[in-house]
Amino acid sequence: MSHLSTFTPKRVLFIATRQIGDVLVTTPLIDQARQLWPNAEFHFLGYQGKLDMIKGNPHIDQIIETSDRPRLQEYLSLLKRLFLRYDLAVVTQPSDRAYFYGLLFAFHRVGVLGGHPQGEKSKAAEKSKRQNAWKKWISLYNIDVDYFSQHVITEKLRLLEAFCKKPSDLFLNPINVTPPTGQAIPPVIAGQLTQPYIVIHPGPLTAYKRWPLAHWQHLITYLAKMGYQIVLSASSANQDVQLNRDIVSLLEPEIAAKVIDAAGQLTIPQAGSLLRGATLYIGVDTSITHLAAACNTPTIALFGATPPTNFGPWPNGFVGQQPYQLRARNQTVGDITILQGPGECVPCRKAGCLDRADSYSECLDFLEPAQVIAAAVNVLSSAKI
Repeated sequence: MSHLSTFTPKRVLFIATRQIGDVLVTTPLIDQARQLWPNAEFHFLGYQGKLDMIKGNPHIDQIIETSDRPRLQEYLSLLKRLFLRYDLAVVTQPSDRAYFYGLLFAFHRVGVLGGHPQGEKSKAAEKSKRQNAWKKWISLYNIDVDYFSQHVITEKLRLLEAFCKKPSDLFLNPINVTPPTGQAIPPVIAGQLTQPYIVIHPGPLTAYKRWPLAHWQHLITYLAKMGYQIVLSASSANQDVQLNRDIVSLLEPEIAAKVIDAAGQLTIPQAGSLLRGATLYIGVDTSITHLAAACNTPTIALFGATPPTNFGPWPNGFVGQQPYQLRARNQTVGDITILQGPGECVPCRKAGCLDRADSYSECLDFLEPAQVIAAAVNVLSSAKI
């Protein structure tokens, strides 16, 4: 690897063609790349509507948006604009399209390779090996995904190993996730904030990461009776808006009066500002939970199928490659508390018990409100000291 330690690119393209959470977790990589190449020009390529997480990032000189399903004309326009414009492409996802972009837009590439989660000799593993062969061939260096043991932040940072004389140096200093620059909270929300508040984000992208409605009702009722306002966060997606409404409908009127439903009313930078002012954040395994952690807000994350060792919210300031244990009903690192439900199968990394997006997850169904309340009371008690 040391033969690349003198490589000094003038232009670098970071490619993250997935969800907003995947964009946010590239920020430690970008920070470290800036340390390596202080004079390089950094551009970032991702999907339209998914790049708010890096707005205002001081190390990114240009953000380039593309459709998640571009038509031929858009491909051609992007090719004309970016063909071999960069010295290096850093491909942060294992998708074919991300690698094609890296191949067309840069002279050299490093990238993440996908693989079969268990690493076993199976048809799926053999298929992954065949799919990865051409990606290895066009790359200077690759990092394999490890869905159970390697944290995604570590995975991204390791893409720079080939350019370091001592790759271990990447993990000797505090590692931080950089949130987007904040924006003013809309008056319709800010005007209702009259006392210390807790932000709760109940809606994940997929159903199998949901916590039951009755559990949210129990938790919110308890916290409101402690004297806190509750801000229910959600995207503008119909399923998320409806989920918040369903939760509020279960609350007693005096409790519902202490709840602000902010579904669909905040941009990502505005959500960051809201989170910075919160006493506590509680949410499921979703991108806003990572944003809360990046904003240094005390965070409680409810995890089911997803291994926290792979995608747990990164505790800012942590030094090392792995903050978390694979399985622990309750673990706290820095300002982040991760709660997992019971079961020897936890975490399975499947799409719930039925292994499909609309599945239920028993580990979350059996993650009792009392466990979450106890964790919240512990955080809130510490905040008052």
